[in-house]
Amino acid sequence: MTQFWTPWEGRPKPEYTGFSAVVAGVAQRLYSVAAPIVRWRWFAFPIFFGTAAVAVLAVWIIALLSKAYLLEYPILRDLLVVTGTAGFIAFVPVFCIWWERKVAGRIQSRCGLMRVGGWHGWAQSPADGIKCVTKEDLVPDDADPILFRLAPYFALTPVVGAFVALPFGAYWVFRDLEVSLIFILAMLGAEVVAIIMAGWASASKWTVLGAMREACQMVSYEIPMGISLLLPVMTVGALNLTDVGNAQDGGWHTWLVFRSPFLFAAALVYYITSLASCKRAPFDLPEGESELVGGYHTEYSGMRWALFFFAEYAGMFIVSALAVILFFGAWNSPLPVSWGESLGDAYWAQAVRGVVFCGPLWFIGKSFFLIYVQLWLRWTLPRIRIDQVLYACVQVMLPVAMVLLLAHTFWELWFPPESIVSTVSNIVLSLVGAAIVVGAVIVIAKARLHARRLVGYLAIDLLPGS
Repeated sequence: MTQFWTPWEGRPKPEYTGFSAVVAGVAQRLYSVAAPIVRWRWFAFPIFFGTAAVAVLAVWIIALLSKAYLLEYPILRDLLVVTGTAGFIAFVPVFCIWWERKVAGRIQSRCGLMRVGGWHGWAQSPADGIKCVTKEDLVPDDADPILFRLAPYFALTPVVGAFVALPFGAYWVFRDLEVSLIFILAMLGAEVVAIIMAGWASASKWTVLGAMREACQMVSYEIPMGISLLLPVMTVGALNLTDVGNAQDGGWHTWLVFRSPFLFAAALVYYITSLASCKRAPFDLPEGESELVGGYHTEYSGMRWALFFFAEYAGMFIVSALAVILFFGAWNSPLPVSWGESLGDAYWAQAVRGVVFCGPLWFIGKSFFLIYVQLWLRWTLPRIRIDQVLYACVQVMLPVAMVLLLAHTFWELWFPPESIVSTVSNIVLSLVGAAIVVGAVIVIAKARLHARRLVGYLAIDLLPGS
């Protein structure tokens, strides 16, 4: 039995020649320098805080250059924005994959990623990306080679296109379209074509079943999702997401989710239907690894397999961002923006306004919180059957969304914002939202205080009576 644990004595070493030898030599030297550093326990802290400092410095430099002569050329501004957007799109899936593994570990009373890179396995996602890039790209013999290869790019391209019209702030948008909401929903809806293409081209019954589930589920849930988004559009009177965000800059009580009880319910309906749109649990039947091996991407490997997950996690950010813009105050903080305007136009005043009152940091933070809720739900709720998925859409979500739309129409007609009924409703809903936030903070603080105290043998410090 020693042959299973004793290393090979005469294992041949690989020999490289030419350009391969140069690459191997550079990689070996980089490893000899970087390995002792990344194994340092506190290495991740300067990386994370250094990245944040560089991002803040870059924003400040861009603000200075915006007054410069060079950025008056539209092509230079577009190249700068495209570069930043592409970097953000690449960062979101890499971070969310690592984050989901950590969330899953905590929910299941384990640590999750802890090894690769040192501090909480922060380098696991980059390592997996390198593995996918270098892994062999296989195409089944019976598959349609052209459609099989095109499907991953068809999945990622619409999601990337949606970022074109997605505003991160009042002035932080690549193209400020008058119909930006319709454009983003159209881009998200085009992803179903890629899923069907991947399932059909793979020539496998598992992939075809996964693609059929995706077609039924996504097309069905887009209807109540779109109807629920009509309520904030009706309230503001615009399809431009920048206008919708700017209409909520008077403080947290002016956020649309607190404007009427029907908008409050519509936010919940939209979020539930967005889970089905992103194929997230409990609506993750298109993948269904317990039934369909891997669903529509069963036959994919390497980088093409990774592109499907890039599209999924980027889509999670987009649907969360839409919820933030249309219901939860967009890029505005709970404080009125008018308070920050009294500070003046100095650079320090602009920095304070961008951090305290409104700016992309608030928008990204809110969006990532809603992504966290998606991760939380995945590792909490079981997967439901396909008939239950369609029942929940056709006989629950669709009627509820239609009733909310009709009721909100009469609400706007009978109770304008300055009416007593509307004002009282706004105050009550705002207090309910504040109570929910305060309760969540208390629960999180208590959980953090007892983070080392669990029931059972996994506990470090036992709870009283356990």
